[in-house]
Amino acid sequence: MSNYWLIKSEPSSFSIDDLKSLPNKTDMWDGVRNYQARNIMMKEMKTGDKAFFYHSNAKPPGIVGIVEIVTKEAYPDPTQFDKKSKYYDPQSDINNPRWWLVDVKYLQDLPFISLEMIKANPKLKDMKLVQKGSRLSVQPVTKEEWGEILNMAQVNAQYQQ
Repeated sequence: MSNYWLIKSEPSSFSIDDLKSLPNKTDMWDGVRNYQARNIMMKEMKTGDKAFFYHSNAKPPGIVGIVEIVTKEAYPDPTQFDKKSKYYDPQSDINNPRWWLVDVKYLQDLPFISLEMIKANPKLKDMKLVQKGSRLSVQPVTKEEWGEILNMAQVNAQYQQ
Protein backbone atom coordinates (compact mmCIF):
# COMPACT_ATOMS: atom_id res chain seq x y z
CA MET A 1 0.00 0.00 0.00
CA SER A 2 1.35 3.40 -0.97
CA ASN A 3 1.74 6.25 1.44
CA TYR A 4 1.42 9.93 0.63
CA TRP A 5 3.73 12.78 1.56
CA LEU A 6 4.39 16.45 1.09
CA ILE A 7 7.98 17.53 0.51
CA LYS A 8 9.08 21.15 0.63
CA SER A 9 11.77 22.95 -1.29
CA GLU A 10 12.55 26.61 -1.75
CA PRO A 11 12.20 27.21 -5.50
CA SER A 12 15.29 29.46 -5.44
CA SER A 13 17.30 26.43 -4.24
CA PHE A 14 15.57 23.58 -6.10
CA SER A 15 12.27 23.89 -7.94
CA ILE A 16 10.02 21.39 -9.64
CA ASP A 17 11.33 22.75 -12.95
CA ASP A 18 14.87 21.91 -11.79
CA LEU A 19 13.75 18.33 -11.11
CA LYS A 20 12.00 18.09 -14.51
CA SER A 21 15.18 19.21 -16.28
CA LEU A 22 17.38 16.43 -14.85
CA PRO A 23 18.18 13.15 -16.60
CA ASN A 24 15.37 10.69 -15.86
CA LYS A 25 13.66 13.58 -14.01
CA THR A 26 15.11 12.08 -10.83
CA ASP A 27 17.30 13.40 -8.02
CA MET A 28 18.31 12.86 -4.41
CA TRP A 29 16.11 14.64 -1.85
CA ASP A 30 19.19 15.86 0.01
CA GLY A 31 19.91 18.50 2.60
CA VAL A 32 17.17 17.51 5.06
CA ARG A 33 18.58 18.41 8.47
CA ASN A 34 15.71 17.70 10.81
CA TYR A 35 15.64 14.42 12.74
CA GLN A 36 11.88 13.94 12.47
CA ALA A 37 11.94 14.45 8.68
CA ARG A 38 14.99 12.18 8.42
CA ASN A 39 13.20 9.46 10.38
CA ILE A 40 10.21 9.66 8.05
CA MET A 41 12.49 9.12 5.06
CA MET A 42 14.43 6.33 6.81
CA LYS A 43 11.55 4.39 8.32
CA GLU A 44 8.35 5.23 6.50
CA MET A 45 8.94 6.26 2.87
CA LYS A 46 8.83 3.38 0.42
CA THR A 47 9.34 2.92 -3.30
CA GLY A 48 6.17 3.89 -5.14
CA ASP A 49 4.96 6.34 -2.51
CA LYS A 50 3.76 9.65 -3.95
CA ALA A 51 4.49 13.14 -2.66
CA PHE A 52 3.25 16.61 -3.37
CA PHE A 53 6.11 18.93 -4.35
CA TYR A 54 5.63 22.13 -2.36
CA HIS A 55 7.41 25.41 -3.05
CA SER A 56 8.15 26.92 0.36
CA ASN A 57 9.50 30.37 1.11
CA ALA A 58 7.86 31.54 -2.10
CA LYS A 59 5.33 34.27 -2.72
CA PRO A 60 2.91 32.64 -2.43
CA PRO A 61 3.94 29.18 -1.19
CA GLY A 62 2.04 26.18 -2.47
CA ILE A 63 1.83 22.77 -4.12
CA VAL A 64 3.13 22.69 -7.69
CA GLY A 65 3.37 19.02 -8.63
CA ILE A 66 3.66 15.34 -7.80
CA VAL A 67 6.77 13.19 -7.41
CA GLU A 68 7.33 9.52 -6.69
CA ILE A 69 9.75 7.93 -4.23
CA VAL A 70 12.01 5.76 -6.37
CA THR A 71 14.60 4.29 -4.01
CA LYS A 72 14.08 0.93 -2.33
CA GLU A 73 15.06 2.48 0.96
CA ALA A 74 16.72 5.58 2.34
CA TYR A 75 20.48 5.84 2.07
CA PRO A 76 23.11 8.17 3.59
CA ASP A 77 23.01 11.74 2.29
CA PRO A 78 26.44 12.24 0.68
CA THR A 79 26.31 16.02 1.19
CA GLN A 80 26.87 15.54 4.93
CA PHE A 81 30.44 14.39 4.19
CA ASP A 82 31.27 17.00 1.50
CA LYS A 83 33.16 19.89 3.09
CA LYS A 84 32.25 22.10 0.13
CA SER A 85 28.51 21.47 0.52
CA LYS A 86 26.25 23.85 2.41
CA TYR A 87 24.82 20.67 3.98
CA TYR A 88 28.20 19.49 5.33
CA ASP A 89 27.94 18.16 8.87
CA PRO A 90 31.30 17.73 10.64
CA GLN A 91 29.54 15.64 13.31
CA SER A 92 28.51 12.96 10.79
CA ASP A 93 30.55 9.77 10.71
CA ILE A 94 30.85 7.76 7.49
CA ASN A 95 30.39 4.57 9.55
CA ASN A 96 27.36 5.96 11.37
CA PRO A 97 25.74 8.56 9.10
CA ARG A 98 23.49 11.11 10.73
CA TRP A 99 21.49 12.18 7.64
CA TRP A 100 19.61 10.05 5.13
CA LEU A 101 17.68 10.66 1.92
CA VAL A 102 15.48 9.14 -0.74
CA ASP A 103 15.42 9.69 -4.48
CA VAL A 104 12.41 11.37 -6.03
CA LYS A 105 11.18 11.34 -9.61
CA TYR A 106 9.04 14.01 -11.23
CA LEU A 107 5.61 12.70 -12.27
CA GLN A 108 3.53 15.75 -13.14
CA ASP A 109 2.81 19.40 -12.62
CA LEU A 110 -0.38 20.41 -10.83
CA PRO A 111 -2.30 23.64 -11.18
CA PHE A 112 -0.92 25.79 -8.35
CA ILE A 113 -2.59 25.24 -5.00
CA SER A 114 -1.55 27.95 -2.56
CA LEU A 115 -1.15 27.52 1.17
CA GLU A 116 -3.96 30.05 1.54
CA MET A 117 -6.28 27.84 -0.53
CA ILE A 118 -5.34 24.79 1.54
CA LYS A 119 -5.99 26.67 4.81
CA ALA A 120 -9.37 27.83 3.50
CA ASN A 121 -10.54 24.28 2.76
CA PRO A 122 -12.33 22.86 5.84
CA LYS A 123 -11.60 19.31 4.65
CA LEU A 124 -7.88 20.06 5.10
CA LYS A 125 -8.08 21.64 8.56
CA ASP A 126 -6.14 18.72 10.13
CA MET A 127 -3.44 18.54 7.45
CA LYS A 128 0.06 18.72 8.99
CA LEU A 129 0.95 21.57 6.63
CA VAL A 130 -1.59 23.91 8.25
CA GLN A 131 -0.89 22.99 11.87
CA LYS A 132 0.67 25.74 13.96
CA GLY A 133 4.42 25.24 14.26
CA SER A 134 4.54 22.53 11.60
CA ARG A 135 7.58 23.38 9.52
CA LEU A 136 8.84 19.93 8.56
CA SER A 137 10.21 19.64 5.04
CA VAL A 138 8.86 16.07 4.80
CA GLN A 139 5.32 15.50 6.07
CA PRO A 140 2.73 12.73 5.90
CA VAL A 141 -0.48 13.33 3.96
CA THR A 142 -3.55 11.16 4.54
CA LYS A 143 -5.31 9.41 1.67
CA GLU A 144 -8.30 11.74 2.18
CA GLU A 145 -6.10 14.86 2.13
CA TRP A 146 -4.36 13.56 -1.01
CA GLY A 147 -7.72 13.12 -2.74
CA GLU A 148 -8.95 16.54 -1.68
CA ILE A 149 -5.81 18.27 -3.00
CA LEU A 150 -6.25 16.42 -6.32
CA ASN A 151 -9.89 17.58 -6.42
CA MET A 152 -8.74 21.16 -5.83
CA ALA A 153 -6.20 20.81 -8.64
CA GLN A 154 -8.90 19.56 -11.00
CA VAL A 155 -11.16 22.51 -10.15
CA ASN A 156 -8.23 24.92 -10.64
CA ALA A 157 -7.43 23.36 -14.03
CA GLN A 158 -11.03 23.80 -15.18
CA TYR A 159 -11.10 27.38 -13.88
CA GLN A 160 -7.91 28.26 -15.75
CA GLN A 161 -9.26 27.02 -19.11
